[in-house]
Amino acid sequence: MSKSLVKSTSVVVSMTMISRVFGFIRDMVTAALFGASAQFDAFSIAFRIPNLMRRLFAEGSFSQAFVPVLSEYQKNKSEAEAQQFINAMSGTLAAALLVVTILGVVGAPWIIRIFGFGFPTNGERFDLAVTMLRITFPYLMLVSLTAFSGAILNTYHKFWVAAFTPVFLNIAMIGSAMWLSPQLAQPIIGLAWGVFIAGVIQLLFQWPFLKSLKKLPRPTINFRDPGVRRVLKMMVPALFGVSVGQINLMVDSIFASLLVVGSISWLYYSDRLMEFPLGVFGVAISTIILPHLSRHHATQSEESFSLTLDWALRAVLLVGVPAGVVLGIMAGPMLSTLFQHGIFNGHSVLMAQKSLSAFAIGIVPFMLVKILAAGFYAKHDMRTPVRIAVIAMVTNIVLNIILIWPLAHAGIALATSLAAIVNTGCLFYFLRQRGYYHPREGWKGFGARIVIANIVLAIWLWFGTGEIAVWIQSSAIWRIEHLAFLLTTAMLIYFAALWLSGIRVHHLLMPQQQAA
Repeated sequence: MSKSLVKSTSVVVSMTMISRVFGFIRDMVTAALFGASAQFDAFSIAFRIPNLMRRLFAEGSFSQAFVPVLSEYQKNKSEAEAQQFINAMSGTLAAALLVVTILGVVGAPWIIRIFGFGFPTNGERFDLAVTMLRITFPYLMLVSLTAFSGAILNTYHKFWVAAFTPVFLNIAMIGSAMWLSPQLAQPIIGLAWGVFIAGVIQLLFQWPFLKSLKKLPRPTINFRDPGVRRVLKMMVPALFGVSVGQINLMVDSIFASLLVVGSISWLYYSDRLMEFPLGVFGVAISTIILPHLSRHHATQSEESFSLTLDWALRAVLLVGVPAGVVLGIMAGPMLSTLFQHGIFNGHSVLMAQKSLSAFAIGIVPFMLVKILAAGFYAKHDMRTPVRIAVIAMVTNIVLNIILIWPLAHAGIALATSLAAIVNTGCLFYFLRQRGYYHPREGWKGFGARIVIANIVLAIWLWFGTGEIAVWIQSSAIWRIEHLAFLLTTAMLIYFAALWLSGIRVHHLLMPQQQAA
């Protein structure tokens, strides 16, 4: 079990890492061309709305409901029954998405009035946001069907395909920004077309792999199919569960629209850096363990279920804690190195640094929410994560109201991180209370070693980073060289500290694997 989890996780992490590298290139291009401007504020809103709904319906509630049901079909039903379920689910999902997409395109002005609450309705940002939302909204349908295809591939252990697919979004947006945007009267609209083009490419990319598995859907609309009904029943409460972080980020955008021009852009770029460790490791591990947890539940293997969760939690802490330390201490240098080009200036670096430092506090909780929520969904327990998600969302809104005025956009980021901590604590408490998870021995020693290694890492980075003013005023080459040096040495120091504190490879394996 442990070998397969480690191997699958390594594959997904590698593919996701490639995607994130292209994502950084994309953000460097957009920062240089559009900066933290009113136009980019408008694009951020227009892109975030379908992207939010994708994570809510496709990667959030749908995937968390669909994968456990498909895993049961794979384990307990015939291939013909599994294919019938896939066919019915694909057609039903496509029909629902088509209706939502039409409503989104038609209702774009009203949607922007809600999510861009602070945009004057007779201003440039509002008009641009409406135009671009009508272009980007079909991405919801395209990428949700892509996520559906990816969920099938993940269930059948073809993890790399779905993990690699987001690369095409970044490539399409880079190409559109560099070659399509200059041809348009409003260059920023080229980014919106890049999103639409990417949705088409991503969906088409996965079809050959589904065909090779003989799982290419033949869509039929059937709301009465037993499997479809189970998925739909599970989806409704799951909407708020694992996707609460994205809901909170959308709430953040609403509050940020009330602040000065550029606030949404500063949050966007700091969020993009935060998403790197979250997407590469947190989402990757949760994607890998959900099918395993679902099969353990289907076969009533409670000990294996708990051990899988335990392994995932240790893996997340091993990577998430240093990621939070690095982003918290090096927020300014990283933003300066990656994005301080073209019209993204030093002032934008300083503003984005404030929100990234606040987001860094929530890195570990954001990751843990993905893992802990998967434990509930694999058990078909949807109500508990929903109730907790509502508490976390209300917490985020209240903290936004409290912190936005003294801390501006940084207060918004801090509110999101604190809400994630509340979410994590509640999920962990109820996992233990319901008996879904029993920590195996060695946690105290493991935790102490993690703390020691991260203290050493923090000390090195604190003294090695220096003043942010030096980074802003230095050349791009100097920034790249120094950031590469600091990150490389930080990684070496961290793993050396782990080794010296006593952590070995066998500490990261399950008891069965250690015995082997």
